[in-house]
Amino acid sequence: MSVLLEFAIFPTDKGDSVSKQVSQVIELIRESGISYQLTAMGTLIETDALPEALALVNRCYDLLAEDSERVYTTITIDIQKNKHNRLKTKVEAIENKIGKVNK
Repeated sequence: MSVLLEFAIFPTDKGDSVSKQVSQVIELIRESGISYQLTAMGTLIETDALPEALALVNRCYDLLAEDSERVYTTITIDIQKNKHNRLKTKVEAIENKIGKVNK
């Protein structure tokens, strides 16, 4: 099974720039060993099961909640059975049709 979860998470009480807090979240994700891709508007992760993906999002929330009164989160999930490595293969499918794309 492949669970693709895209999410954005950040505190709303830290001013205009939250790169410090988002950097801490990305460090947590990187250290988790879960496959991820950072984008300008959010982060994609891929796990084998939904509870694993949601647990990582919860850990990210807990990290931000330690020092924030309000945390904003958006989540989009795509689950497909009998598939793996879709963070890579979904992009490759497009590149096979039109050539390299910006990542």
